This record gives sequence, C-alpha cells and structure tokens, in this order.
Amino acid sequence: MNISRSGLIAALIALAAGIAAAHSQSLGSFTQKQQAANRDAVIFLFPEQVTVPARKPAQVELHFRVAQGLHINSHTPADDFLIPTTFAIPANAQVELKGATYPAGTITALPIDPNTRLSVYTGEFVIRARIVAAAGNHLVQGQLHYQACDNNECMPPRTIPVAIDVIGR
Repeated sequence: MNISRSGLIAALIALAAGIAAAHSQSLGSFTQKQQAANRDAVIFLFPEQVTVPARKPAQVELHFRVAQGLHINSHTPADDFLIPTTFAIPANAQVELKGATYPAGTITALPIDPNTRLSVYTGEFVIRARIVAAAGNHLVQGQLHYQACDNNECMPPRTIPVAIDVIGR
C-alpha cells in the first residue's frame, strides 16, 4: 500500500480531530455532572431567623448538610494546599461576625491513597457563629466557602449564601 505523505498527514489530522471531539463530548457531560453535584454539595439547613440581644455578643448555631457520597475539607484541613471551610458575613452588614467555632473534622483516608489523612466534614455539621447585631430587623447574607470532593476528585471551590433574618432587640 502506497500512501502519500500529504494523505498520511490528512489522515492523522482527521484522527486527532475525532479524538479531540470525543474527548470534548465526554468532558462536557462530565463537567455538567460535576457542576450539578457541586451546586448541591452543601445545603444550609437552619436557622432562617434568630432573635439576639441588640449590641451584645450572641451565639448562633448554623446547621449544614454535606450531600451523601461527598465530603468537604474541615476548617483546619490536613495540608496547606487544601481549601478550608469558612463562614463570613459581609463587612457592610448591620450584623458583625465576631468569630466562629468550627467542629473538629473527621480524620479519614481515601481508598485511592490510604496513607494520606484528611480532616473533613460529612453529613450534618454545625458552625457556632458569634455575632453582634444592631437593634432592628436585618436580613444577613452570610457566606459559606468550601471545596467538595468525592473519593476520586475534588470540584472547584464554591461559596453558597447563608441567609439569616437577625432580629436585634
């Protein structure tokens, strides 16, 4: 069989284009699945409303749930390159975050690397936020920042809203 050099190059280009298209299709569907999982990875459960003494520190327990089959790094992950879970309230709010107490993470190892230990949250967890609120009714848009992973890979970091109606009396 005698194939010209230009014919061989054209065939290689067509093959490469076919491989790239197939890879792009599988990557596209994978990315959509990953985005859906990341969107629902952590849910803020409650409270939706709290009443606290105005201008005095008060503790509010914020309840969250990590989706089944996923975990998120704890507030103090095992390695510096891992993204910690954090809670914040914007500085311009009428409610100030004075600090937060995070639960201890569960130490676990992944099946793909049993020697590496991770500090993670799974299932339900509670962050105890210390806040000071001005007198009045304030809709606070707090934020939970985390990175969700399964046993094989991690999704991009995400920040979800934590809406709380804070009544300072």
